[in-house]
Amino acid sequence: MARRRGASAAGLAALLAAGALTLAGPAAAQTAPPVNSPPEVTTSAEEGYAPQSGQPGKDVVWVPTPDTLVERMLDMAEVTPQDHLIDLGSGDGRTVIAAAQRGLRAHGIEYNPELVALAKRRAEAAGVADRASFEQADIFETDFTKAQVLTLFLLPELNERLRPQILELEPGTRVVSNSFDMGDWEADRVDRLDDNCARWCTALMWIVPAKVEGEWQLGEQPLRLTQSYQKVTGDLGGKPIEQGRVVGKELRFTVDGVDYVGAVVGNSLSGTASDGPVKNWTAVRS
Repeated sequence: MARRRGASAAGLAALLAAGALTLAGPAAAQTAPPVNSPPEVTTSAEEGYAPQSGQPGKDVVWVPTPDTLVERMLDMAEVTPQDHLIDLGSGDGRTVIAAAQRGLRAHGIEYNPELVALAKRRAEAAGVADRASFEQADIFETDFTKAQVLTLFLLPELNERLRPQILELEPGTRVVSNSFDMGDWEADRVDRLDDNCARWCTALMWIVPAKVEGEWQLGEQPLRLTQSYQKVTGDLGGKPIEQGRVVGKELRFTVDGVDYVGAVVGNSLSGTASDGPVKNWTAVRS
């Protein structure tokens, strides 16, 4: 999908050096499009606006994402018509429109008012204007807490700047990025288009984890959990936790060969154990 993304001067320079884009201007021409890029967005003379890949903006550049990768990102998130998708830096609206075509309510946040107007026209032409909406706003000053699915095509430093807000989203929210990571928050899944893809070929997905760090009481035993994003360590009754992981509201860990699976609901955990005297267990915060 076409996206307009924030980029620091250093980040933009890195993209240019990598050959990912060139700035339009008298001294620079567009690079040849990779084999999987969609056609350049064009508009009629009456519409009066035709964005160009690599065009600069307010600390940002606009770069198209291949339609094939957009579809892969939506597939990774396992979107359903019950989901609300928000696209940060929605450009000409392609991700939002693609989601709306799958029956979702989808919303794009875009700083460039001309791109917002173009996206609205494209949604109308695609027959999804009732489900696809757009607003002109700064992504760093906009509330996106209602998203069940969040899509991004931002440089890593901007992903990291957004990360504290993302981690406050409802546990289970799926966050899918074109190509760029979240720093030391490892992706839960990474997928890549086939070998014929030349550029912008990788999708990364994170599932916002519930907050489980702290002291719990599981029956007669203390459960101590330390959390780093979706990874969990600690001990149960003094025995170390292995393979601890939070996926949305689900906590999984192994202690002394017994597998525990539980659901996080506020200040309580409840679930099942694969073995031992207590197959059904509950833990509460101390």
